[in-house]
Amino acid sequence: MSYADQIFKEMCRDIIENGTSTEGEKVRPKWEDGTFAYTIKRFGVVNRYDLSKEFPALTLRRTGLKSCMDEILWIYQKKSNNIHDLNSHIWDEWADEAGSIGKAYGYQIGVKSHYKEGDMDQMDRVLFDLKQNPYSRRIMTNTYVFSDLSEMHLYPCAYGATYNVTKKPGQEKLVLNMVLNQRSQDVLAANNWNVCQYAILLMMVAQVCDMVPGELLHVIADAHIYDRHVDIIKELIARPEHPAPKVWLNPEVKDFYAFTTDDLHVEDYETEPQIRDIPIAV
Repeated sequence: MSYADQIFKEMCRDIIENGTSTEGEKVRPKWEDGTFAYTIKRFGVVNRYDLSKEFPALTLRRTGLKSCMDEILWIYQKKSNNIHDLNSHIWDEWADEAGSIGKAYGYQIGVKSHYKEGDMDQMDRVLFDLKQNPYSRRIMTNTYVFSDLSEMHLYPCAYGATYNVTKKPGQEKLVLNMVLNQRSQDVLAANNWNVCQYAILLMMVAQVCDMVPGELLHVIADAHIYDRHVDIIKELIARPEHPAPKVWLNPEVKDFYAFTTDDLHVEDYETEPQIRDIPIAV
């Protein structure tokens, strides 16, 4: 059965049984009807996924893996902050009339900084270091830039990816691992979406750097279930599990900037029914 399902179920049970409520406190998010959106939350949730064993997609309900990849390419490959460069409508609520979400996400990845080797943006620096100095402990991206927060239409939730290379005895290729740091997460709406996104990013980067993907460590400062999501979560985690799907990339792609969603291949993805019309707090 899918290990991602097991992690998700354990996390949700822990939040519901041991979490703390924000009901009655001063909170920012509201529901569409204007009422405050309260949560049950757990501080400091850490989940670990080993991509060498299986791809971490839920089977309790389907995660749109092509859409996950499309969004991660939007941020890290296109380095865009405009929703017109994205095929889904996830970010429409935060975009202005021109389609911009301000100086958020992809904008920050594309900002160039000066290094002794020359000027590079964040993603280019990651690729450079992994190829030239793979054992560096300084390989990361960060979209939470304080000086630009006032010009972001929303603050980044998943904001930092740290890359770390290891070598397994007897294995020729190096192993690429990642820590994904997230300040806040709506568990029902976004948990497996973020996990699958960054698993795909890790796979792409590993492939173009001639490495193999290893572990994805997901650190969530505030993992929460909204009050109107609790019953949905309870129904979701009561569902049966299925084996994890087989997910791989087109092995012919050697340039990170050449990947498209057509290069993602998914087989044997059996899931329980999708959950439609989930209310989203804004």
